[in-house]
Amino acid sequence: MLLNMMQPPPPPPYGPPPYGPPVPQQPVSGWEPERVDVVSGTGFGLVQLRVVPITSGLAIGSLIAGIGAILVSIIVVCFGFGGAGAWVAGAFTLLSVLAGGGAAVAATLALRQIRRSGEPGRVRFTGHGLAIAGFACGGAGAGISLLALLLGLVLQSS
Repeated sequence: MLLNMMQPPPPPPYGPPPYGPPVPQQPVSGWEPERVDVVSGTGFGLVQLRVVPITSGLAIGSLIAGIGAILVSIIVVCFGFGGAGAWVAGAFTLLSVLAGGGAAVAATLALRQIRRSGEPGRVRFTGHGLAIAGFACGGAGAGISLLALLLGLVLQSS
């Protein structure tokens, strides 16, 4: 009888109870229990949580800046070929190059952040495709605006 009293009680069953309305499976806080380990000799247990992946804000920011660089490069094309002047096209080219460079830097930082995440107990970041798309859009926007400015200057001088 004494031996039976020294054993820890069995852990409660994992999952919804067999009676009553079903318990929602989605956690409210974004953390899901992955495993419950019973601490021997006590009535307590250790809960190991599964961390829900988060989309990297840097990757989203790089895509937004890259799309902005492409939109500004369209303005450069319109001003460069429309004859509005080299100063206006040059100012928008500078803005597009800055936005494209910012997109490339943010994408590089996002890729580094995503690569280093995912270790046990740490937050896992996603958004690799967003970062690549931001890098490509930023480079394309800067390149289009520089090419449009150059072609606009050549056409105006001749």
